[in-house]
Amino acid sequence: MCPSPVHPDEQRGYIVPIGGAEEKFDNPEILQRFVDICGGRSAEIAIIPTASQLPDTGQRYESLFRRLGVDTAHVLPIETRADCDSDRYLEAIEKSDGVFMTGGNQLRLSTTLGGTRVAQTIRRRNAAGMHVAGTSAGAAFMPEHMIAGGLEGSTPSPNKVTLAPGLGLTNNFIIDQHFRQRDRLGRLLTALAYNPFAVGIGLDEDTAAFIRPGDDLEVVGSGGITIVDPSEIEHSSMARARRDQPVSLIGVRLHILVSGGSFCIVSRKANAALDSGKARGEDS
Repeated sequence: MCPSPVHPDEQRGYIVPIGGAEEKFDNPEILQRFVDICGGRSAEIAIIPTASQLPDTGQRYESLFRRLGVDTAHVLPIETRADCDSDRYLEAIEKSDGVFMTGGNQLRLSTTLGGTRVAQTIRRRNAAGMHVAGTSAGAAFMPEHMIAGGLEGSTPSPNKVTLAPGLGLTNNFIIDQHFRQRDRLGRLLTALAYNPFAVGIGLDEDTAAFIRPGDDLEVVGSGGITIVDPSEIEHSSMARARRDQPVSLIGVRLHILVSGGSFCIVSRKANAALDSGKARGEDS
């Protein structure tokens, strides 16, 4: 599912995938940044807890956003595909400055929202400027190609990953979450071997990619983001590999970015964050 086209007089909103386990209390930098781009106190944020089976997930994020100063944060308790035709939920998305999708199981998102009016409305509103964030499962669901599951380990192999259609907010990236904590390099490499058009984003916990209009991204949070760029692959053995065999990939470019770092999708250039201490001439 491809992104909705952007009208010449409008600008696409941010896409904010979060690696899961984001800090919520002591220094909620990621959530605060999302609130700020949505408009701060005057923002209206719709929370979609569909991925979670815990009954209080939506309410907990509603309380968090209100604690961060948002006057209007409300939960859309979408549990079935029939719910995705609710005029009340569709109107809430139409009026929102931001949509936030919680963690859980991304297949609950794809099988419940996929192909529905809610999914179409989110894509269209994002193309018109509404910002969309998702944590953990909510992050994986954002792109056209969604990582639905897979195996741990650093070496790619044909059975390392299961792919499914995602929401389609971008077709330039494939996103994986809990990346370093759950040793997911191999499954992201496998996904990219199947689809070397896209760039891989591996998000550590408490780390987010703030993807601006035009698909440039900035890193926010306490961990790192692994950028895997397959655009210069010289060789791949994926087509010949059997199910459990390792796959050879030659020419893959990999970057590790931390808070303040950035990546440009057009130039495929990564930039490190400015070290403010060194910039001031401080001794180490």
